[in-house]
Amino acid sequence: MSIAMHVSLSGSRAFCSYRQQLEKPHLRIVRQRPTGEAAANVFLVTPTRGRYIGVMKQAGYLNWIELSRSALAHNIGSLRGLAGKRLLAISVKANGYGHGLGEIVKLLTAEPAADYITVHTLDEALAAREAGWERRIMVLGPLPPDGLEQVVKQGLEPMIFERRTLANLGKLLHKSGGKIRTHLKLETGTNRQGITAKELPAFARVYHRYAGLGRPYGAAMHFANIEDTTSHEYAEYQLENFRHLRREMARLKIKPVICHTACSAALILFDRTRFQLVRPGIAVYGHWPSKETYLSYRLQGGGDDLFHPVLGWKTKVTQIKRVARDSFVGYGCTYRTTSATRLAVLPVGYADGYDRGLSNRAHVLINGRRAPVRGRICMNLMMVDISDIKGVRVGSQATLIGRSGKETLTAEQLADWAGTINYELLARLSPLIPKLTVP
Repeated sequence: MSIAMHVSLSGSRAFCSYRQQLEKPHLRIVRQRPTGEAAANVFLVTPTRGRYIGVMKQAGYLNWIELSRSALAHNIGSLRGLAGKRLLAISVKANGYGHGLGEIVKLLTAEPAADYITVHTLDEALAAREAGWERRIMVLGPLPPDGLEQVVKQGLEPMIFERRTLANLGKLLHKSGGKIRTHLKLETGTNRQGITAKELPAFARVYHRYAGLGRPYGAAMHFANIEDTTSHEYAEYQLENFRHLRREMARLKIKPVICHTACSAALILFDRTRFQLVRPGIAVYGHWPSKETYLSYRLQGGGDDLFHPVLGWKTKVTQIKRVARDSFVGYGCTYRTTSATRLAVLPVGYADGYDRGLSNRAHVLINGRRAPVRGRICMNLMMVDISDIKGVRVGSQATLIGRSGKETLTAEQLADWAGTINYELLARLSPLIPKLTVP
């Protein structure tokens, strides 16, 4: 049992109410959306494991993420247009691709086009339920043995690739008299999670033994090389393997109700991958899976307005320093000024998800101008050169991802400078960064 404290700040007065929270032992922090830029009005904090955490009070943020409600709605509309009448399962794993699982789930509850959400862990599924998601949830990753009762209780649909997990679910349902929807992950060539043709008979025996399991609701696979290339021969090879495995499932009398294979790239490019359900991920958040996917789509005659980025990342200048010529900046003395320089210190570092590989390479946007990163990215701080930017003062806004004036910085640009992909850059954003919903 834990206690939730609601604190509403109105001038100097604070109004508190308490309510008991049963079966929710983990920490939860929820912020009321502000009316002004980066202003925090309400915090809700629950203790964890009997230890009181406390209530934070803050008049404004120095580092925050903005989530565009209209961009998300646009992307969902585009994906629904591609999917047609098929079931649409929105991926919110990895903290909603760094956008905030709770925040994204709450926005998705207002989107009737979203039939499912998909998560990787049981913890993510429980957090989604707590955030108010009452529709279907598919759990793609492994399940802890002591969490199977919660899987059944919460009406979750697990992806099955371990026979022991399926058998334990069957035993649990046999005792309780319950039922569950399961999805079998088939191995077609990614060689990660997946069931081979040789292993299928053992899974079939488990299904036949426990009536509560019924037959598999879904059969699924995941493409290994559909987004990083303009040649899709391997994807075709995997689809053929999938066809053979589905035929084997039918022979074993565990024919699934539906099939699903389509990630974002497959949904965008290949109608024959869509089957009865699609599972878009990064496209939900307004990002192309890869340059190759974008190129292939445009070569097919597609337009340039399919997706809008949902996330913007902002911070504020907390200090301005005047540095003489021939001065070193930051750890390791990796940057040396060539003239008298004005530096702005920003309260963002690699602990927040701003990759250390961006040191001396990236830039941020201040007053619609580019401010180059100088020196190494620190754990909690970074320095940028504002020598040529007028009007910068302590409190000025700096854009890390998003638009400032006529300039735009994208997650793809940052990922390219850091030598990684947009997926990783977004997924590694710290979940502690405050998130504000904007129109």
